[in-house]
Amino acid sequence: MRKFTKSILFKEYEGNPILSPEKWSYSAVSVFNPGAIEINGEAILLVRVEDYRGFSHLTIAKSKDGMSNWNIDKNPTLIPDPKFQEEMWGIEDPRIVFIKDMKEYAITYTSFSAGGPTISLILTKDFKNFTRYGVLVPPEDKDGALFPITFKGRYALIHRPIIRGEAHIWISFSPDLKYWGEHQILIPVRPGLWDCHRVGIGPPPIETKEGWLIIYHGVRFTATGALYRVGCALLDLEDPTKVIKRANEWIIGPAEGINVIFPTGIILKDDTIYLYYGINDSTIGLSFGNIKEILDYLLNH
Repeated sequence: MRKFTKSILFKEYEGNPILSPEKWSYSAVSVFNPGAIEINGEAILLVRVEDYRGFSHLTIAKSKDGMSNWNIDKNPTLIPDPKFQEEMWGIEDPRIVFIKDMKEYAITYTSFSAGGPTISLILTKDFKNFTRYGVLVPPEDKDGALFPITFKGRYALIHRPIIRGEAHIWISFSPDLKYWGEHQILIPVRPGLWDCHRVGIGPPPIETKEGWLIIYHGVRFTATGALYRVGCALLDLEDPTKVIKRANEWIIGPAEGINVIFPTGIILKDDTIYLYYGINDSTIGLSFGNIKEILDYLLNH
């Protein structure tokens, strides 16, 4: 079996890649970077699909066990809407979270236009009917994920703007999902380490008894190109601007012949994390982790 990842905390699924263009229900160049959610015991992935123009759209794939026998929609689920100018060059890299007080699923995604990438929002109750809310923050911005709860009546967004060429993870707050403020750097790049050039949120934050578990990607530019690996951090439960712990080491990295492991989707089953990620911007992989082991690693390293 070919290995796509190296890891100290996660076990790679032996059936990787779980989804690829060859398995797709219609013509596609690449399928990768999926958002993930579990509804009534069924795993739902909202997959980024790239076409032969180089534009991306989103399509649903479902599985009873979250690993195999994927039922893929025969047509794209969400395509760029001409009424929303920010989507003219495609929509990509969704993250999904259930907003408890709204009783709706929030899909944050990157929308692309001549103005650059930015983060947009779609709400849905059933993954059949979708309501677009448009742009949340101005370009250039990517890697957006909402928390599933509010903090003192404010929604919180983790995102990755590019400012002065710098690519840190930021956090911002909003009373209504429309107007955003209180912007501040949350997780900066670290000169010299594996995440020295760019960082960005992976899947949405996971609530644990120890804090909000953050899984993120970090980039280091090398002579052979950008190397994407995965790290973790822990935020305070009541004040997510406070970083309690951040691991110095990466916890998932690409195996030989792979440059990019890009996590975007997560499903928690009891203590087991199902982590979904893009492999080299072409296919989708799955790895399993134990949340207790990950928290123990964070708190003791």
